[in-house]
Amino acid sequence: MEFKADALLLRAVDYGEYDRMVTLLTAERGKIGAGMKGVRRAGAKLAFASSPFCFAEYVLAARGGRYTVTQAYLHDGFYDLRTDLAAFYAAAAVTEACDLFAYEGMECGPLLVSAVEALGAMCGNDPRPPLVRFLLEAVALAGYPVHAEDCPSCGKKMTGIRYFDFSSGAFNCADCAIGAKASESTYLAVRAALKKGPEAPPDGNLRALRLLNTYIAFQTDSELRSLSELLRLP
Repeated sequence: MEFKADALLLRAVDYGEYDRMVTLLTAERGKIGAGMKGVRRAGAKLAFASSPFCFAEYVLAARGGRYTVTQAYLHDGFYDLRTDLAAFYAAAAVTEACDLFAYEGMECGPLLVSAVEALGAMCGNDPRPPLVRFLLEAVALAGYPVHAEDCPSCGKKMTGIRYFDFSSGAFNCADCAIGAKASESTYLAVRAALKKGPEAPPDGNLRALRLLNTYIAFQTDSELRSLSELLRLP
């Protein structure tokens, strides 16, 4: 049986002398693991389809519960993301998060759309704001959204230092002080990404990424290594 699926390549691992095993994110089938034969040979016509951040229509043959990519038609390779270290790590954090949150057979249309939009927004721009938006959308789809409204404990509007409760994913005011301290710029960056406030302050997105990195690790017991590397850059 053969079928087609628009898919984003999440990761690729060399296999044998010339082949690769790839993990694809599809809208209707979730994650799919598939083999790609001969793509490491010089001049292989499907080499692009096993490259980082490839978004393409993949043609897959299913046999005995295993999949093989037989053809691919490129939608976007997001090549600009490979020429800048910060953009590369940010894009890798997107695909790594998709790999973490998606499962085989899972409906992943919204996650796929969000990931592709984030990669496109990163090309030629500061990759941090699109990454904050994507991660907030991804954790919400995974069932643990981040809340950045008035204090959920007392209902007051918040100013200055906030506290972030990693159990509930909500910011709290300084009077209630539930969770760990979070700066005002972190809170404002999250609100901006959620389209609930004006543009984030200069340091806000970096601070928001630090918080999201810790939040995802808290909720999943897994580290987004690419995000950790991005946060280490000067």
